[in-house]
Amino acid sequence: MHRPTIAGFLSIVLIAVAQTGLAAGGQQYDYRVLATRKTSTMQKELNEAGSAGFRFESIMGGSTEWGGSESVVIVSRDRLGDKKGSFEYKLLATNKTSTMQKEIQQAGDEGFMYKGQTVFETSFGGKEVVVIMERDQGAKPEHYEYKLLATKKTSTMQRELMEAAETGFRFIGLTVAETAFGGKELVTILFRTAAR
Repeated sequence: MHRPTIAGFLSIVLIAVAQTGLAAGGQQYDYRVLATRKTSTMQKELNEAGSAGFRFESIMGGSTEWGGSESVVIVSRDRLGDKKGSFEYKLLATNKTSTMQKEIQQAGDEGFMYKGQTVFETSFGGKEVVVIMERDQGAKPEHYEYKLLATKKTSTMQRELMEAAETGFRFIGLTVAETAFGGKELVTILFRTAAR
């Protein structure tokens, strides 16, 4: 039985989106599909697209038909919108949750906002949690405080989420990741606006 690949699925989605835009009276959005096995390459491509006004939409890690295990990102640009932005991106990748907590907080201190996360097998790092952070170059930067929770048990995650909520943290992302030391874990990211 033939199983659809990520690339095949993305092609179907983009064709449907393009046809919807044309049926509505013209093509309103530009899209780019970025795919790579190296996180450094993805960050470079994201920043090139961001400088041209493209904005992150979604990320997925997995096996594509030609690229093997890749990270695939969709970015878009509104052709008809009055506001033309320029966006800067950081791509964080690690198989240690303690490292991710530190890196995501450093990005938050610099005014970057969480946009998405996935897990994929990189060329050198094995299976890693990958997080995309975005900063609007034209906006006044806001600063964010992040909390990363990682556990093997859903009951523990429930308790930790409720404890974080009591201190003002909001849920923004979840993956099931095979980390270097924890094995298969639920990795949840929460945030709150940092007091200045």
